[in-house]
Amino acid sequence: MAKPIVSVVGRPNVGKSTLVNRLSERRAAIVDAERGVTRDRSYHEADWNGREFVLVDTGGIEPQNADDRFSAAIREQALQALAESDAVLFVVDATAGATAEDEEVARRLRRAQVPVLLVANKVDGDAQEANLWELLSLGAGEPYPVSAVHGRGTGDLLDALVEVFPEEPAASEDRYPEGCVNVAIVGRPNVGKSSLVNCISGSERSIVSDVAGTTRDAVDIVVEHGSALYRLVDTAGLRKRANVTENVEYYSTLRGLQALDEADLAFLVIDGSAGVTEQDQKIAGFALERGCALVTVLNKWDLVRGEEAREDLRMSIARRLEFCKWAPQVAVSARSGRGIDKLWGAAELALENYRRRIPTPVVNDVLASIRESGHTVGEGRRHLRIFYGAQSASCPPALMLFCNHPDLVTDNYRRYLERRFREAVDLTGTPLRLAFKRR
Repeated sequence: MAKPIVSVVGRPNVGKSTLVNRLSERRAAIVDAERGVTRDRSYHEADWNGREFVLVDTGGIEPQNADDRFSAAIREQALQALAESDAVLFVVDATAGATAEDEEVARRLRRAQVPVLLVANKVDGDAQEANLWELLSLGAGEPYPVSAVHGRGTGDLLDALVEVFPEEPAASEDRYPEGCVNVAIVGRPNVGKSSLVNCISGSERSIVSDVAGTTRDAVDIVVEHGSALYRLVDTAGLRKRANVTENVEYYSTLRGLQALDEADLAFLVIDGSAGVTEQDQKIAGFALERGCALVTVLNKWDLVRGEEAREDLRMSIARRLEFCKWAPQVAVSARSGRGIDKLWGAAELALENYRRRIPTPVVNDVLASIRESGHTVGEGRRHLRIFYGAQSASCPPALMLFCNHPDLVTDNYRRYLERRFREAVDLTGTPLRLAFKRR
């Protein structure tokens, strides 16, 4: 059964994200005292007394003449959330009373054809409740006093919320159906991650601009390709730790790494016009550490002029990403849509190998050929001998190799073994993990 969708709207800095975190019972949305932290809309699962629903955290709705260059795009994201909602939580700051910005939001909500609950946030005690009568001027009904920080009054709010849910929610299907493939879109700031998500999904799901750091929180959308469902997670750009000076960017980085933790597949987006940087190498390392299948996406390929320049770029990538050269490379232009079909093909191949089961006879045939070649490592009078092995896990594939002296295995020899296994089995797009155990 489809879950009702509840949009949380209001002017900036009234505590919408804090309320989302409180109602979903997890630190899902980034919260900071800075105004306008939330830009894109983000979706979070919640339930109350067994009734499940989806909360949509939106950016602040500001007047048309707001100075913030993102205000128009943020407002459009919030209005799109309203269009798909079954109910709305209109959040205001009870300590500030009804402001002109609140009245502007209220005027927009009067045109919405869904139930609206007025939420008076930051009511930490009885003293603030005495001033709630002023909020009746917004014409959104009687306010529900809550403290999103402390949880005060949220139970009564949730009781009222589930009462207004329709019998048949507007959404035609669950937002996160079973069997979705989690795909994290990662990379440095301003390489075109949000443009790629919008291109793949065919909708303006993420705000796009030429300003580095436009995306702050992880934004996700479910798309269907072939017979499979993919949950694309657009993450904030990952910069060098020394360059992260703001709290919001720090939490954005954590959200990006969390998306990698949960991902089956990562699209590492690289600015093709700038080439591979040290930070691109580090991000690829993050994905490798977390065991994700990996596809390297060369975006802005249309800006790389000439075949010679393109070949130089490919050679540079092969050299600088040598430690994950098994990841397929796909050249795309997120702006024009060029190369997206090839990207899907690379993703499907990487996921197929990510789930691969390697037959035990194949594993031991490779080990037998290595023994026959005599290639091994040793220390003093001790020499490594690998007797047999078998696959111990998948997603990604992992092999358990039984030997006499596991402590003798060096990084170079581990890489040699991995190369031999990759020659015998197609493992394009997936890491291969090797573990050694004394027989």
